[in-house]
Amino acid sequence: MTLERAAPDPPIAPAVLATTLVIAGEIVFFAGLIFAFWVLRLGAPVWPPPLQPRLPIGVTGVNTLVLLASSATMVAAVRALRRGDRTALARRLTASGVLGAAFLAVQGWEWARLVGFGLTVSSGTYGATFYTLIGAHAAHVLVALAWVGAMLWLVARERPGAGRTAPVAACALYWHFV
Repeated sequence: MTLERAAPDPPIAPAVLATTLVIAGEIVFFAGLIFAFWVLRLGAPVWPPPLQPRLPIGVTGVNTLVLLASSATMVAAVRALRRGDRTALARRLTASGVLGAAFLAVQGWEWARLVGFGLTVSSGTYGATFYTLIGAHAAHVLVALAWVGAMLWLVARERPGAGRTAPVAACALYWHFV
C-alpha cells in the first residue's frame, strides 16, 4: 500500500506569478514611454510649446489621490477575503471599482477640456506624448476595472475561500500597479 502525498502548495499562486510577469512587462513599456517623453522634453527649447495649454496639475493631483484611495479599498477587500467576509469583500471591491471609474471620468473630462484648448494628439509632440502616456494608463485602469467586475461576479456566484483566493489576490496586485 502506498501513501499518496498531497502536492505542496506552490510558494506563489500561478495567477499571482502570471500577474507579476505581466506587470514586469508593463513596467518596461511605461519606462519606455516615460523615457521617450523625457527625451522630447529635454530636447525642446520651451516646454510646453508656445500656444499649448499647461497640464492641470491640481485636478491631476486630486485624481491621483482618488486612485490611491481605491488602492486602500482594495487592501481592505483582500483583508475581507482572508477573513472570509464575502459581504465586506464585495463592498470593498465595489468601492475600488467606483473610485477607479471616477478616476477615468475625471480623466476624460480633463482630456475633453484640453482638446477644447487645442491640445490634441496631432498638435505636436507635446500632445502626442501626453495622450499616448496618459491614454496607456487609462487603458490599464479600464482593464483593471473589468477585472474587478469579474471578481465581483465571482464573489456573487461562489464563495472564494481557502485555496480560491488567488484570482482576487492577482486582481489586487494589478490594481495596486495601476
